Amino acid sequence: MNSPQHAQFAGKVVLVTGASRGIGAAIARAFAREGAMVLVNYLSNTAAAQAVVAQCQELGQATGGDAWALPADVRSAEAVDAMVAQALREVGRIDVVVNNAFSPYTFDPDHRTRFWDTPWQAYQSQFDGAVHAAYNVCQAVLPHFRQRAQGSIVNLVSDMVDRPSIAYHDYSTAKSALVGFSRNLATELGPLGIRVNCVAPGLVSPTDSSRHTKEAIKDSLIAQTPMGRLATPDDVAGPVLFLASDWSRFVTGQVLLVDGGLVMR
Repeated sequence: MNSPQHAQFAGKVVLVTGASRGIGAAIARAFAREGAMVLVNYLSNTAAAQAVVAQCQELGQATGGDAWALPADVRSAEAVDAMVAQALREVGRIDVVVNNAFSPYTFDPDHRTRFWDTPWQAYQSQFDGAVHAAYNVCQAVLPHFRQRAQGSIVNLVSDMVDRPSIAYHDYSTAKSALVGFSRNLATELGPLGIRVNCVAPGLVSPTDSSRHTKEAIKDSLIAQTPMGRLATPDDVAGPVLFLASDWSRFVTGQVLLVDGGLVMR
């Protein structure tokens, strides 16, 4: 068990968006276990967010880790600005931002919308939840990061950017745009001491989004995956912590695939 002085993120403050469940909750718990003060952003489920906070506090007992729930719709610039301002007033700093929140989506190949039936609004919804949300959060924290000439941003994307095993058009297109956004940001912010990277999971189970994915589809993906299983939320957390840490201090503009080898490049 880590002692406070050996915890990787002791004394650091980490904002994780969409952290009341699934992958975001796993990421929040992992940072707390490593000594971070975790800002657990959520949209509306206060009970779920408070449960994650309690888990983080328990896991952080030995390392000084703690957590605080912060409600905000990250698709709203005004809400994000208020959230970040409140966080800076209360805790004084933010060291890491993890843009995990996205518009609700269901990975159900039997009931997915084909391109010819997909309205532009479906794309817009996914862009708002992925790219616009990340834009809002990055704009809000950037003055603080620039003032300190440091900071790490990790954006959650998808291995479907490289290999759309099933054509989830709106979701995959938005995540592709988030990769482009991240690389442009990394280019511009690198000279300022700020790093921007992406983590790209494959299908992660269990999550709300994969709840309706048929077992036959999961089995097919598992059969194609060298490591022979699907990712869990905890599998995604470790790579996020790596990209947020000093271990990756000379890494920026990268997409780290976390899918058991389904996509190799």
